[in-house]
Amino acid sequence: MSIYWYILLGLLVLNLMAFYAYWRDKRKAQKGKWRTSEAMLLLLSLLGPFGAYAAMKIYHHKTKKLKFVLVPIFMVLQIALFVWAFLYLD
Repeated sequence: MSIYWYILLGLLVLNLMAFYAYWRDKRKAQKGKWRTSEAMLLLLSLLGPFGAYAAMKIYHHKTKKLKFVLVPIFMVLQIALFVWAFLYLD
């Protein structure tokens, strides 16, 4: 299996983890329970921005917080990283 598939699989897992973290935080917010810190959510957004962005839009979670405008920027960075890997790793 090519290194590209490993990178793609890793990115898929990270994005699923980010989606789950946002979903879980939203549910805990609704129930008034202990929440995931914003720093952790932003870290997960850096690692899995597509999952984080999808969860933000689907669950309307953290969409009004100014620092979470970074998530689309993280998406561009992840695309750039994948393109770089595709072009320069072999």
